[in-house]
This record gives sequence, structure tokens and C-alpha cells, in this order.
Amino acid sequence: MNISEYGWTAEREAAFLRGRGTVPARIISVQRGLYGIVSEYGEGTARLKGGIYYNGMTDKFPTIGDFVEVTILEGGDGQIVKTLERSSCFSRKDPYAGVGEQLVAANIDYVFLMMSMNQNFNLQRLQRYLTVAWQSGGTPVAVLTKADLVQDVQAWTDRVSRAAPGVDVLAVSAVTGFGLESLDRYLIPGKTVVFLGSSGIGKSSLLNVLAGGELMKTGEIREPDARGRHTTTNRQMFLLKSGALVIDTPGMRELGAWEVTEGMTETFGDLKLLSEQCRFSDCTHTTEPGCAVRAAIESGELSADKLKLYRQLERENAYAIRRERRRQILGSRAGRKPEKRQKHKNAARQQDW
Repeated sequence: MNISEYGWTAEREAAFLRGRGTVPARIISVQRGLYGIVSEYGEGTARLKGGIYYNGMTDKFPTIGDFVEVTILEGGDGQIVKTLERSSCFSRKDPYAGVGEQLVAANIDYVFLMMSMNQNFNLQRLQRYLTVAWQSGGTPVAVLTKADLVQDVQAWTDRVSRAAPGVDVLAVSAVTGFGLESLDRYLIPGKTVVFLGSSGIGKSSLLNVLAGGELMKTGEIREPDARGRHTTTNRQMFLLKSGALVIDTPGMRELGAWEVTEGMTETFGDLKLLSEQCRFSDCTHTTEPGCAVRAAIESGELSADKLKLYRQLERENAYAIRRERRRQILGSRAGRKPEKRQKHKNAARQQDW
């Protein structure tokens, strides 16, 4: 098998040290401590080498999309001995612990932020996703699904374009095929795309259409709230006929921000520009005279909900940074044993999701 089909580049090959009994591989699935991998030997499975990942030799646990260094073992699972350098990484706040980081996907080129054009449609949720997507290093693309359910598709895409300036907004239907050709410029050989969105918005249906067959089960949504069942239960990567790689993820109803300073700058750039026009440099945009942000809200140029979301994400971001710094300080004081137990917990959370 040619691993270059899975995004392995000449640059990565040049940096990889051969002759140590290991080979490069890419993680294509994650399920309860067992990693599906693809290497020059084909598809297989691998587990983490405990002496490296659980004994403090590294804190870089792998996730789907990661390139890793693997020892191939005959008649059993391989051993992952190193997580290689990432070009990008999408993560969120750990939903189990409420603090800390949980990796979602690595080495992604495009992040498809997906919403369906029904009751699932939520601009604030999209902007939250957008903030984390910009932070990841991948390029976000807003994909509106179920275009067959609405009369005026342009009106829906215009709303998203105003909420997400500078982001490509595409409308598609897996049922009728509407707009699918607009995805072609992203689904090209060697590029990796991650599908993100809540349950029931049509991620699996779209993937099946793009693959030309049923790769994933699809579930029905319930009325009247348009919520769907979790038809995708673990993360998987698929190689499409076009040569593109797609990572499908379980639906996420919540996406807690995890240190998204750069992502906020991209998502809320219009708000920051307005802030620079305020009379006072430390304006809180509440009661100060000469506030350009409040003036923009009153004129309809800026949404009050966007300012509200910005403040919320700003608090979450500051809290995440404080908690992580505190965890690092306490970990260094506690010594290696408590740190080792925490590494086991963190790894389990990464693998179970």
C-alpha cells in the first residue's frame, strides 16, 4: 500500500528516520484504546507502547489523523512508539472532566462546519465552532445541509456569510445532489477534511453520497426538535475515490472552547475593528459614551448575540488558560506518580470519544 495516498508527503518522509525497525503510519480510526492504522504494510491495528506514553516520556497522545511511528508485530497489534509532528490539530474542552483538552482530529486541511437548514440551524453555535476551527490551523468551510428542505437557499447562505465573514459558505443536499460539485475544490487527492456538527444534520448521508456507497449508517431525525441519533459512534477516516481523506466524527451538541485566542481574533475580527473605534481604549461596550460597538448594534451592523457570544468565549478561554496553568503547577509539585495516573485518565478519555 502507498501511504502517500493518506497524506504522507515527501517532506515528512525526509524527516522520518528509517532503519530503526519502525515505519510511519497514519491513524484512521480510534476506539477504546485500539488504533486503526494504515502503513506501507496495509491496514492494521496498534496500541500505545506503555513505557513511552504512560511513564512520562511523552505527553503527546495520538488522535485520528495523526502520523505515528509504529513497530509492526507479526500476529498481533503493532506498537505506537511516537506521535509525529502535527501540521494542525482540532481540539475542544474535555466534556468528561469539564476542564483540560480533548483532541478531535489532527493534520487536517479543511474543517467542514456543518448545519442543516431546519431547527438545527444556530448561528451562535456556528460561530463557536468557527472559533475553534480557526484555532486548529485548518481552513473552516461552512456547509449547510438539507438544501432540499428550503425554498430560498440563498437567503440561508447570506445569513451565514454575514455571521462568518471571510468563510466559504456552501449549501448542499445529499438527497437531490444540489451543490455537491461545490465541494470538489476541497476534496482533492492527499487533502484531509474533518466533518463536524451535531447529530442529525446529515454528515453520514453526505459522506455516503461522496463515497458512492454506504460507508456509514444513517439515522432519522425526530420531530419537532430536529435532533438526530448518534449514527456515528467513533471517529473514522475514509479514502474517497477522488483521493481526498474524510474524517467523520460523532455529533457534538456542545463544543467547549479550549484556549482559542487566535481563533477568536479570526472569528470576531469585525468586533475587534469596531472596538478600536471606541472613545476609550478599555471600553467594556456597556455604558461608556462613544462606544462604536454599541452604536453598530443599534444600527443593525453588528448582532448583539455576537457580542454576547464573544464575551462568553472570552471568559471560557481565560478560564481554560488559568486551569491549565494551575494543573501544570500542581503536577510539577506532586511529582511523577500523580502525573502518571493523570496521563492514564487523559489517554482513556481521548480513546473513548
